[in-house]
Amino acid sequence: MRKKEGKERILILGGSGFIGYEIYKELLSYYEVYCTYCKQEGAFSENQVFFKYCVEEDSLFLLLNEIKPTVIISAISGDYKRLFDAYQQMVNYTLLHEDCSVLYISSAEVFDGKFTHPSYENDLTLSETPSGKFKIAIEKLLLETIPQQTAILRLPMVLGVNSPEIVHLRQCIRHKATYEVFPNLIITTTTIDKICQQIHYIVNHSLVGIFHLSSYDMVHHEDLIREITFKISDKTPIFKSVFSSNEDRYNAILPKVNQLPESYQIAVAEVVEESGLNEEIMSIR
Repeated sequence: MRKKEGKERILILGGSGFIGYEIYKELLSYYEVYCTYCKQEGAFSENQVFFKYCVEEDSLFLLLNEIKPTVIISAISGDYKRLFDAYQQMVNYTLLHEDCSVLYISSAEVFDGKFTHPSYENDLTLSETPSGKFKIAIEKLLLETIPQQTAILRLPMVLGVNSPEIVHLRQCIRHKATYEVFPNLIITTTTIDKICQQIHYIVNHSLVGIFHLSSYDMVHHEDLIREITFKISDKTPIFKSVFSSNEDRYNAILPKVNQLPESYQIAVAEVVEESGLNEEIMSIR
């Protein structure tokens, strides 16, 4: 589904975090991009497109009125109550500015109360965790108040050579430390590079709706991690198998209703290949 196009002024909330900063780098050359940071004074305070914003202390409505974005990409974290207040301020701003759209970074956690099958965009959400329940509340707020200005972007496990999960895996390999794997958990996955490309496409084409930015195929968590480990090194960490049940359980989201063009899709094999690349090779790509 599309909304009207135009020259975009983008604000990335949580632009100093792993996902937010990678999106910033992807979009910077194409749009007028602004970001927020909270605690990383030295790294971002001298950058004129980064604004200090702490959800526990500051007014989002005032910041939005200062920057006047036409696209808000939210990858922010913080206290749930203060965050919910901030999203209500975001909705109030967007209701006053019909040319402004919101891209909310959600996740597969909104389905973590379902275990028997993978989940698609229009499936009913159900969560058993505080994080998943909060994301469901924000999705509901946005979809009920500004549906024609909202894109919900649900993410699976996000990997890639410099992702926190792969950095942790490399450290565990190096130090022969314990790394947890879930043999009975079936998941989807993706890379940070693919997410950034997909978000760029969604912004460029002014898309709204619910999107599952995941691989189009599934894999057992343990198999995925072992394959990536094999790509990284001939050594392994100490794998600790964690069983939550005797049967396979799904924490997998799949695209079905809002599929992006084929060049913006990704398979598990591609995630394995990219996540297992040598760090020095990635630095010169």
